[in-house]
Order: sequence, then C-alpha cells, then structure tokens
Amino acid sequence: MGKREVDDHSGVETTGHEWDGIRELDNPLPRWWLYILYGCIAWAVVYWLVMPAWPMLNDYTHGLKVAALPDTVKVDRIRVDAEVKALQDKRAPLFAKLVATPLDQVKNNPELFQFAQEAGKATFGDNCSTCHGAGGQGSKGYPNLADNDWLWDGTYAGIKQTIQYGIRSGHAQERLSQMPHFGTDGLLDATQINNLTDYVMTLSGVKGADAKAAAAGAPLFQEQCSSCHGATGTGDHLQGAPNLTDKIYLYGGTREDIHNQIYNGRGNVMPTWEARLDEGTIDALTVYIHSLGGGQ
Repeated sequence: MGKREVDDHSGVETTGHEWDGIRELDNPLPRWWLYILYGCIAWAVVYWLVMPAWPMLNDYTHGLKVAALPDTVKVDRIRVDAEVKALQDKRAPLFAKLVATPLDQVKNNPELFQFAQEAGKATFGDNCSTCHGAGGQGSKGYPNLADNDWLWDGTYAGIKQTIQYGIRSGHAQERLSQMPHFGTDGLLDATQINNLTDYVMTLSGVKGADAKAAAAGAPLFQEQCSSCHGATGTGDHLQGAPNLTDKIYLYGGTREDIHNQIYNGRGNVMPTWEARLDEGTIDALTVYIHSLGGGQ
C-alpha cells in the first residue's frame, strides 16, 4: 500500500475518504469514548453471566442471578411464584368447566359467566386493547367491537373462530377477504373511481355526492362491487364484506376516505391467537367480546 496523504493544515494523515472536497482525518478516537466503550463491553459480559440473556434451541441461559440475589428477594420470588401457581390451580376447574360448556349456554350459569367476563376482560386488556381500545370501541382501521355491526359472524362460534385463526393472518384456517386495489392495480381509471365514490356515498347518505357522477357509478358498482357487497350494498358476513348503507366505515366515511379505500383497497391483519392462548382463555375472551355490544 502506498503512503497515505497528509493534511497540510493539521499534519494528520487522511483516511482516503472525501466528500465534497472535505477529507476525513485519521485521528484516533478520544480516550474517554474508548473507556466508555470498553466499560460497556465488560458490563455486557457480566450481564450475560448473571442475567438470563442468550436464547438457545429449546431454552435460554438462566444466568447466575438466583444465586446472587439476597435471601429476602429469593423469598419474595418464591412467594410470588407460589401465589401465581395457586391462582392458576384455583382457576383451572372453572376454565375446564368453561371449555366443556357450550358458549351460548354460559350465561345460564351466573358464576361461570362472571368468571368468563373477568378472565376475558383481563385477556382483552393484555392482548387486544392496543388495537381495539380499552372498551373495544376500535379506531380508524380497527373494528369497533362494542356495537352490533359485524364484518364477519358475530355469534359465539363466529367470534371464537376469528380469535383462533385470525383474518389475513397466514393461518391455514384464517378468515380471508380482499378489497381489490382498483386504482393502484389499474382496474379502473380516475373518472370511474370518482363516479364509484359518489355512488357509494349515496348508499349511506353521505353529503356532497355529485348526482350525475353517482348515476354513472351505479352500473360500475353492480359490475365491480355487488358480488361482495350485494346489489344494494348491504354487505355479506360470509365474505367479510361490510355493509355500505349504515354509515359505519372502518376507514372513515368522508369522500376522501371512501375514495382512498376504493383506490387502495386497504385491509388490516387480525393475528391468530390459537398458539398463544389456551382454549379456556379463548372461550373467556369470546364471551367477553360477545357481551360488549350485542353479539349475534
């Protein structure tokens, strides 16, 4: 390798890197920075030894923290573990009874129904409220579970199926529907999408629709949309196609929102919970969700 160039002003060798006429000097890193770096590396090594850290094929490194903990902390940990185990053992018979009881008959047993409500509410708060809200009221792009409007089946069995397998989740038994991307895939031109937007607005009485454009959009709706949403736009639970006549819009009900949905064909993912929650917990969650807003 040839000798590196030396900066005339500072007398320091350059690295050979240059941007917009500015050359990078090969200065050593500040010692204080290096000391912090080496200290962090040393701390990381100690942490790996003391705390649970490295994942393995079927387990993880547990670390030496239990041996290093004070006796009082060890006792607290043992007590908490024992209390959790006792609570699980206490709930086990009720979960078993819940699994053995048809979900539409749980309400006939006040004790079992109360248990399902409490367990389902706790599970909902831990796993579902991030998207659907603390009370199940939903938000833009996330369905409201506290009303009586269902994209899919709102019965006990239908709700349980959605929780178990998800929607567009990749599970073999997922619920699957897809709104076509009429604009991004070039299925309709801009004028057709505008006309279709105005027609959809008239279905639920959204103000501001152009009557002439809506009339031109009516045959387009029958040709492109009625197979899923129905000839009158009332939707189809079997396909997860929403009712377009009730002024309940998942992605918003303004003209811009409706246009964007037709153009882009958005559709979110509901995860599958089959592998994350046991059957009793899924049953409790089903009962809780069904009771939020008048399940079918």
